[in-house]
Amino acid sequence: MGRILAIDYGRKRVGLAVTDELRMIANSMGTVHSKDVIEYLKKYVAKEKVDCFVVGQPKQMNNTDSESARFVEPFVRLLKKTFPSIMVDRFDERFTSKMAFQTMIDAGLKKKARQDKGLVDSISATLILQSYMESLNDLRH
Repeated sequence: MGRILAIDYGRKRVGLAVTDELRMIANSMGTVHSKDVIEYLKKYVAKEKVDCFVVGQPKQMNNTDSESARFVEPFVRLLKKTFPSIMVDRFDERFTSKMAFQTMIDAGLKKKARQDKGLVDSISATLILQSYMESLNDLRH
């Protein structure tokens, strides 16, 4: 069984997270600059079996696409073109940034650390992946 890799795509940084081989645990992979993410993923996929990319889908509260969706969609098309044998799934990312920030507060991180946007992005990708995995489990039960 291959891994599931989550992508929280942003114009500057991309947060990444991946499951273990058994798909039980979501682990942060940190962030990569947006312009470097496809090359980074090519190298990763060459070493590890990935069955699915989960890309955060930016939505507004009324369930319509948010402003940032216009930057995510071209990336999703490029991802599908670059990795045609790997499934690309979308997952609602509406509350992940707020949850990531709350996670940092709960972990006792100082204000300066909480201002690290890269840390927020990597935690957000992990939350997207964890939520996606939970939704798959819900479908099985």
